[in-house]
Amino acid sequence: MKTTRTCLALDLKDNPDLIAQYEHFHTPDGIWKEIPVGIKAGGIEDMQIYRIGNHLFMIAETIEGVTLEEAFEATGKHPRQPEWAAFMAGFQQKLKEAKPEEHWAKMQKIFSLNDCL
Repeated sequence: MKTTRTCLALDLKDNPDLIAQYEHFHTPDGIWKEIPVGIKAGGIEDMQIYRIGNHLFMIAETIEGVTLEEAFEATGKHPRQPEWAAFMAGFQQKLKEAKPEEHWAKMQKIFSLNDCL
């Protein structure tokens, strides 16, 4: 199945205790069980989040024919998703580069190895 990859960025509040809690809530034992089910049901085939310092980088792959915006909207209609988003917002801070309607800022792809070969 063809997917579309989107990369996004966000910062965590620069507090080691909050960062540790945030990481815990993204482990298989810490995440609310409804969250990954709702993400997948919303049209996101895969999602990964990476951290360095308090900076987060998300890779989201949506199924063919579904934009990331559509997937996020659909995901938000599943059980506990709005509650999760509000809870996570307590750990996060938007980037100054984020558009007013963005929480996670969409990154611009500037290089692809395969395009250069």
